[in-house]
Parts: sequence; C-alpha cells; structure tokens
Amino acid sequence: MTTTISVKEDIRYLGRLLGNVIAEQEGEEVYLQVEAARQAAFRVAQGKADMDELVGMFRGGSAESFIPIARGFYHFALLANVVEDLHDNASHVAHLEAGLPAPDSTLDATWRKLKESEVSGAAIASMLEHAEVAPVLTAHPTETRRRTVFDAQEYISDQLKKRHAIVSVPHNALTDSRLAEVEANIKRCMTSLWQTALIRVARPRIEDEIEVGLRYYALSLLQAIPELNREVGKQLRQHYGVSGVGTAVIKPGSWIGGDHDGNPYVTAATLRYATTRASETVLKFYVRQLHQLEHELSLSDRLSSVSDELMELAKLGLNDIPSRVDEPYRRAVHGIRGRMMSTLAHLIGEDAVEGTWFRAHQPYEKPEQVLDDLRIIERSLRASSDDVIADHRLADISTAVSTFGFHLYSMDLRQNSESYEDILTEVFARAQVAENYRGLSEDEKVELLLRELSSPRPLLGPDGGEFSEATQRELDLLAEAKRSISAFGPRMIPHSIISMAQSVSDIFEAMVLLKECGVIRAQADAPTGTMDIIPLFETIEDLQAGATILEQLWSIPLYRNYVRQRGDIQEVMLGYSDSNKDGGYFAANWALYDAESALVRLSRAHGITLRLFHGRGGTVGRGGGPSYEALLAQPRGAVHGAVRITEQGEIISAKYGSVETARRNLEALVSATIEATLLRTYVPDDSREEAYEIMREISQLSQRKYSALAHEDPGFIEYFTSSTPLSEIGSLNIGSRPSARKQTKAISDLRAIPWVLSWAQSRVMLPGWFGVGTAVKEWIGEGEDAQQRLATLQQQYQKWPFFRSVLQNMAQVMSKVELTLARLYADLVEDQQAAQRIYSTIVEEFELTTKMFLAVTGSQELLDENPQMARSVRRRYPYLLPLNVIQIELLRRYRDQEDDPNVGYGIRLTMNGLATALRNSG
Repeated sequence: MTTTISVKEDIRYLGRLLGNVIAEQEGEEVYLQVEAARQAAFRVAQGKADMDELVGMFRGGSAESFIPIARGFYHFALLANVVEDLHDNASHVAHLEAGLPAPDSTLDATWRKLKESEVSGAAIASMLEHAEVAPVLTAHPTETRRRTVFDAQEYISDQLKKRHAIVSVPHNALTDSRLAEVEANIKRCMTSLWQTALIRVARPRIEDEIEVGLRYYALSLLQAIPELNREVGKQLRQHYGVSGVGTAVIKPGSWIGGDHDGNPYVTAATLRYATTRASETVLKFYVRQLHQLEHELSLSDRLSSVSDELMELAKLGLNDIPSRVDEPYRRAVHGIRGRMMSTLAHLIGEDAVEGTWFRAHQPYEKPEQVLDDLRIIERSLRASSDDVIADHRLADISTAVSTFGFHLYSMDLRQNSESYEDILTEVFARAQVAENYRGLSEDEKVELLLRELSSPRPLLGPDGGEFSEATQRELDLLAEAKRSISAFGPRMIPHSIISMAQSVSDIFEAMVLLKECGVIRAQADAPTGTMDIIPLFETIEDLQAGATILEQLWSIPLYRNYVRQRGDIQEVMLGYSDSNKDGGYFAANWALYDAESALVRLSRAHGITLRLFHGRGGTVGRGGGPSYEALLAQPRGAVHGAVRITEQGEIISAKYGSVETARRNLEALVSATIEATLLRTYVPDDSREEAYEIMREISQLSQRKYSALAHEDPGFIEYFTSSTPLSEIGSLNIGSRPSARKQTKAISDLRAIPWVLSWAQSRVMLPGWFGVGTAVKEWIGEGEDAQQRLATLQQQYQKWPFFRSVLQNMAQVMSKVELTLARLYADLVEDQQAAQRIYSTIVEEFELTTKMFLAVTGSQELLDENPQMARSVRRRYPYLLPLNVIQIELLRRYRDQEDDPNVGYGIRLTMNGLATALRNSG
C-alpha cells in the first residue's frame, strides 16, 4: 500500500524535529516555553482564547529569554516555506504527469490559446525576435539571509523528497532504515542551522546586498534562464514548425549597486563591484561548463567525421598531448576554455583564474566571438548526425552566452531628478554656462540643455575641478558607468532611470551628464549613445502628466532622433509604491492603468514602440500579486513583446530560490508577455468610456477616503511612526539604504519599502486595501439604482481582467490582516485619543471593504478563488502570532531605552521572521 504525504503532515514532521533540536540545544525549559507559546497561539487561532493570554506570556522576562522563542518561530517559517515550495512543485509535476490540460501561466497553455486564436507562427516568431522579458532584482532590507540558510533549506527539501519516495513504496525493514537515515540527516542539518546566525548583526553593506542578488544566479538563474530561452525556440519549432528565433527572450537586470536615488552609499566603487562581480560570476560559470563539455566531447576522428573548420579550431586549442591527438572536439573546447579564462583574467584580474596555462590564449573581445567558435563545433556535430550531442551541454552554453554575454545582468542607473538638477546647477556655475541654472524657467532650461547636447564641448575640464562631495560622487559614478560599458559591453549598463520625472528638462539633465562622461556622444540635433533614457512617473499627478511630458519630448527633433537611433523604442517606468503612498490602493492602480492607456495611444500616434518597466514590489501595496494575471490585466498594447519588472525581498527567494520555482515563475512571465501581446484580452471596448468613468469615480472616492486619513488627520503621522516599527527599520541596521530620501516625517519622503514593510509588520497592511470599501459603497449608493450599480460592478469583475486583478490582489493582502494585533501596536502610540480614533477608522474601513468585496465578487470568503493561498494563510497564522507579540513587547522596551542589546537584536529577528512567514511584506 502506498502513502502520499500532505503539506500539513510534512509541516508537523519538521515541526517535531525542530522541537527536538530546540530541546537538545537550548534545554527542556526553553523548549517548553516555545511549545507553550505555540499552544497558546493555536488556542487564539481557534477562538478558544483571546490574545491577552499570549501577550501575558511576554510581559515579564528578559529580552534574552525571548530570543530562542523568536528564533524557534523564525525557523519554523523557513521550514514552512520549504514544505510549501516542495509541494507546489510536486503538484505542478503531478498535474502534467496526469495528462491534464496545461494550466494557465505555462507555455503549453499559451501555445494552445494561440492556436485556438489562429495566431500564425510567423507572427509569434516576429514578436519573439524582439521580445524582452526582464526580471530586475533589487535590494530589500528584510532579505539578509546568508548562503548557509539557503543551502540548509535546499538540503532539507532534498531529504523530504527522499522521504516521500520511500513512503510511497510498500513498507518493510529497509524502508524503516532509510526513513531513519533521512530523519537523522534533517535533524543534523537543523542542528547546524540552529547554531547559525540567521541574520547578520552589522548593517549590510551594498556589497553584501550585491552578493545576495548574485546568489540567486548560482541557486537557479544561471540554469533556469537559458533553459527557458532555449525552450521557447524549441517549442515554437515543435508547435508551428518555425525556426530561427535565436535571441534571448529573458534578459535579467539588477538595481543593486546602481540605484543611487537617495542612497549616498552607492558610489563609483560599489558600481564597479556590482558590474565586476556580475561578470566574474558568469565568466567562471562558462569556464566550469566548458570544462565539463571538454570532458564529455570525447569523440574520436577515427570514428566520427569532423569538419575542416572544426579541425582548424582544434589546432588553436594548443592541446596536442598524445592522448588527445584523435580527439579534435576536446582540443577545440580546450582552446575555447583557455580563451575564456584569459578573458576572465583580462576583465577581472589574474587572481580570479587558477593556473597559468591560459596565458597562451588571447582573450575574447566580445561574446559574439565565443558564439562563433561554439557554432563551429555545433555545425560539425550536426554534419555527422550527432544532433543529440549538439543539443545537450553545447546548446546550453551557447544559449547562456547569448543570454548573459560577459555582463550577466543589465545594471540600471537610477537617480532622482532633483539630484540631477543640483549637480548641473553646480557644474554649469563652475563652467560659467549659467550662474543659477536652478532658477531658470523650464523653457530656458530646455534651451540650454539642448544646446549642450548638440555641442561636443565638455563642461568639465581635464582635471575635473573641485565640486561638492555629493556632486563629485555622482560624476565619479557616471564615469565608472562609462568604464563598465567599455569593459563588459553596452548591455552592462543600458538604462538610465530618472525618478520623480516631472518635466522635459528632467530627462535632458540626465542626458547632459551622460554626455559629459562619454556614454552619449553629442552631435548637432542627433546625439547617439548606448543607453535608454527612462522617465519614472511615480505620483498620481506625475502619472496623469506622463503622456503630456512624452509628447513634448518626442516633438523635439534632437530627442526624437536619439530615440530613433535606439531602435524607436521608448521605455517608461511606472512607480506603483509612490502612487500608492500618494493616493491609496485603488486610486494608484487606476492612475497606472489610465496612464498606460494614454501612453499606448501616444506611442502609436508617433510610431514609437513603448516598453513599460513596472516598479512593482512583492506586496499588493507596491503593485505586487501574481505576475501572470497582472500582465494580462494591462491595457491592450501596453505589453508589446516586452516587459521589465522589479523583483525584491522575500519574493525573490520565493520565486528564484530553486531551479524548479525559478523555471515556473519565469515561464509565467514569458507566457503572459506572449499572450498579452498577441491575444485579444477583454477590455470594455463597447462601453469603454462608461467603464473608465466608473473606475475614475471609484478612484476619486477611494483617494478622498485615503487622504482624509493619511494626509489630513493630524494624528496619522504619529500613529504610523509609533504603531509600526518604522523608526527601527532605519536605526537597527536592517538595510544599506536610508529609510527616507530626506530626513523628514512626510509620507512622500519615505521610501516605499519602509512604508509597506512597517504596515505589514503591524499586520494592518493598509497600503493594500484602505479606502476601497468606502469608495465602492458610496458609488453603489443606497437609492433605487443601487442594485443595478452593484450588478454593473459584478459584471466588470467577471469580464475585465484589470478590475478582477485589483480586487483579487486586495483580497490576498487583506487575508493577512490581523486587527487584534494591530490594536496592540496602537497601544504603543503616546497620544491614545488619536490612536483610538485612527484605529477605529481602520477597523471600520476593513470591515466595510470586506463586505463590499464579497458583494461585488459573490464570494463567501476573501480567498474563495485562491484556496491554495487560503490554506497557506491558515497554516501559518498561529506561528506568526508569537513573533508579533514578542516584537510589540521589544518595541516598547526599545523606545523606553532599555539598555539591553538583545532588545534590538530581537526586533530584527522578529522583523525578518515575519517577512519570511508573510513572504511578501515589503
């Protein structure tokens, strides 16, 4: 008889082993304390006790005594993630093995839909030839887990797979022995992990964050991205008989080390570190893969025919030892490996390469030369009917080189428009071009900037001159960008993003500075360069003005010519989080949709291809949610074969922590991009203006409710800063970047991550739902038309992906709200009268929003349409409660200035534990 192990059983199994480890390592007393907290949390979750019972357990005692308890629940969150990811992957495989129709977000489902819609293979191939799907990794203050932790999670996952395989066969003495071995392995790993610090004590440096980002390439992306890029072309040939799509569809990016918007710690040195380490990572990967290929290609020319060009390449391998005399493929690959090692030494330094034999080989100048050599090997293999060999590791390496080049990922530069204005004001004054550039009108600024972009005359002298520290830092960083592009190729740094872009001059300011460092070359009316200039529209007002700004830009011949030489592609970045801070959840989402619609219409009118870069966080409050549904919910034409999207925090580890999960999530992005580009998804064409007007009205009502609290209530700022761990995010070494752009208490100056992370920690999740309930209720009204208006919204929910996605994502985040805990956080506010008023407003709006959601969707519960997440939330809920209760108590002590280092450490521990358990907290 065979047995299938459930998620619940696996979680209980690992929980039991974790309990054993805690008892052995910390003693029976600590184990009993953890167990008591767990049981109390379950009683609260089951409604058999109130929160006071759990709170009372941590009112007394030392902060030191709380640490192992917090660690226990943090460890459990890590283990729960392992189990859920394992079962998600297994369910996906089981679905396919059962012969069931391929589910949405898979390529097989996409091909089926394309065939049903009679989309031609030629149209698909044309779209893929110019496609660009770019997950862009960014840093996150709660994602500071060490490589050791990732390795432990992967090991435990592998052991659980073995356990599942053993349990699935008939029981006997041998299976008992194997099960005991698996349990011993897991317990040993847990014991080691228990004695490993989960988070570092010191504030992470940008270099640390860069290494965390690179870790995912070793974990999954170096394998998963080329595999999927190959698979797209392979499946296109299988389904449509179309070949020749040779470009990489997925082209990853990074902000870590290049995002200097309000981060004084990003310098020329950190940018050099980010680009150099990226190149080193991918070049070493190629060397390892070529070594394996050299070992595998043992074909003898006595037994297999070999092309003349392959023989010539073999001669260049400089590997004429007697044992290789009849093995030309090995000799050829040996030479390619030698040149790759020489390239590594040239670009990174000889310390990066073991041995000295590679010095006999010349470095490659560009990735295309590597591909040329690999194609020689491929052609020779195919000519002798060795396709099965050519389609293995050789094809993997070729696809990897096509995908990653010598750069691995494309680094984005990002700086805010105000900083660029400050720099140019100083530079222009020093160069005696303008005494007070900042004081000029917009027209005067544009005239001056256009003049500089048309003139090759440098503003900076050969010695640079003396500038303020901030200006010099920025100039040095841009000079380093030029060096990186020269060293690693134009794909190393192909994007310059201007955040808070509010005018034409904001875009030209960045271009002038890029001209000064040599990335853009000035010519009369037609500057050229290798970098896309990308305005970032963030606030609701900026989103509404975005199309107007672009129209003004494109009407200027100099800029239009620059876009033309960049392939007539204009990338625009849309900020989800700042618009959310500005106007609340629904208003931000509608502003983005409306802005995209306007941009699509404008780009069509000007014959320019629009590429949108979505600055989405992992949370709903930052534009998060399932990527597949989110892309299909975009306005028609907004996904034109290309999409770039930020990935950050716990979402990165959840999506890319293993090859299997990385493959599924990347496949979802590719599938959504293809479908959104080539299929006619529903938009309210027949009643577009009516539907859009409904959304505008709901948006305005929602923003009014949100603003009344966030911008107009005099006690809100204090409530937010005191009832959440906002200040502790900045003071407890939780990220390399300051938590605010400026040292003010204005919401607008806060960074998006601390804004969302703080509300998530206090379990209010306010950015992901507040204002929607009131807006929907007021729009429906109470008169005789109320039922018909509700029916209208119900119809839009069923048909319109945008409206459906907005409400489903909202339900996702609302399912993680815990207002009883939020009340405890509110007790931390000094002005309790204001605290009670604001807390009551939040509770009332949450209840109303839940009621309106159920009315519009016809659901009985928030997560009726996402049972998998509903089960996950229920499973995790009891284990989150102790982390929150401990955090509240430690926050109280921290603010009372209790002199105990365990207080600060405990807060960091609970923050990371909650972020890990919630999986999308910021």
